[in-house]
Amino acid sequence: MSWITTARAIAPFDELPLDTALVAALEREAEAQPLAPLRFFTPSFRAFANDEISGCGRHSFPAFSITGGACALNCDHCQAKILSPMIATIDPETFEARVREMIRHSGLQGFLLSGGSNRRNEVRYERYYPAIERLKHDFPALRVAMHTALLDATRARRMAEAGVDVAMMDVIGDVTTIREVYHLERPVADFEATLAALAATAMSVVPHIVIGLHYGHLRGEMQALDIVARHRINALVLVVVMPFYAPAARPFRTVPPEEAAAIFLAARRLVRNVPVQLGCARPAGTHKLLTDAYAVMAGFDGIAYPAEGIVALARAIGRPVEQAHACCAVALRGLRACRA
Repeated sequence: MSWITTARAIAPFDELPLDTALVAALEREAEAQPLAPLRFFTPSFRAFANDEISGCGRHSFPAFSITGGACALNCDHCQAKILSPMIATIDPETFEARVREMIRHSGLQGFLLSGGSNRRNEVRYERYYPAIERLKHDFPALRVAMHTALLDATRARRMAEAGVDVAMMDVIGDVTTIREVYHLERPVADFEATLAALAATAMSVVPHIVIGLHYGHLRGEMQALDIVARHRINALVLVVVMPFYAPAARPFRTVPPEEAAAIFLAARRLVRNVPVQLGCARPAGTHKLLTDAYAVMAGFDGIAYPAEGIVALARAIGRPVEQAHACCAVALRGLRACRA
């Protein structure tokens, strides 16, 4: 039975506008490259559950922001809104005490440390490193992930020495996008240099690429994939820009799921030896269902917060599935996983 026929037999997909030619192309690709098991991620950044996937403990893998909701760049695609659901932490001492309390009482397994950038797209974490070192000393199994922003080799080494397990950064392949969307005067080369600096450490390195970052149009995504493919990474995370964060003066186009799927396929072809994941961010509703379906068919290794019906689709095309209560960028050694 073809994948398009299989999908049509699943209730959420019976009237969905799946691209028949695209689905056929993805199926042909899978014949040459067998699909791996699929992991669904449900970190506790926000409440989530559907009929196929259960939610996780509220504090099993939270996100902290060292700047609260503040960001000097205030990029057009985000407007600092991504920081809002995070737990604001105003000083290292309060942060460390909160983490210790959550380990004791809430089953915390790890956390994401993030924050708003300065005008050079840097987040200055230095005063938090002693707290991370103490936490890692006392709780060796604790998994620490960090949004690095841009940095140099010295700062990458210090991050690794503090005990950070996973370093995440956005890779942008177009200088006009950097200037207009990020409001940042730095070249593409600085993003590649940051990736190289991180790759030279012992940390797991998980670059992110935002599809449609240039106001909803594809511009620089393939160049970003080329950059990623040149360096030692542990996983690649793709997300799709969500246009409702955009300023009214310059709105974003909604990236059609079929355009996102073309980048999915290119990513899976270029990045063969490490997991490729669909991260938290993408438009909701029918768009999300289509996007998630194409990610399953493209052979992605993981999907965060999957749409209703995606577990059934994965199983129907022969992909074993499991659930993990963690950020999709985190290598899951020692973290609880369960069958979905």
